[in-house]
Amino acid sequence: MVNAKPIKQRQHKINPNYVPKVKEALDKLLDAGFIYPIEITQLLSPLVIVPKKNDKLKICVNYRKLNAQTKTNSFPRPFLGSILDTIASHDMYSFIYGYSGYNQVKWQQKIKEKIVFILNGEHILIM
Repeated sequence: MVNAKPIKQRQHKINPNYVPKVKEALDKLLDAGFIYPIEITQLLSPLVIVPKKNDKLKICVNYRKLNAQTKTNSFPRPFLGSILDTIASHDMYSFIYGYSGYNQVKWQQKIKEKIVFILNGEHILIM
């Protein structure tokens, strides 16, 4: 949007029982180079921790306020049925590895500045 203003959100409180698992997961992403800390940013989005049935945690970033200011793509994604019809005659398929699939996308610098999340007062940028 043309008149969009930077949004700095505060971090959400995290269940103290989740902190070690969240720290372990984020340390793994830091070590892999998928995320890295920064100090100065105009945009901050909070982490949201979602417990899964297998006692693991899903770590998400709440981008709703950022999305509300984002111009939508006028070219919608194709329907799944159309995609399946297109690939049905092939013998082999390839998928992005689920653990780090999102992190395998290289972001432009102007996008990187918008996908920053906050945890324990530290600003961490997704690569």
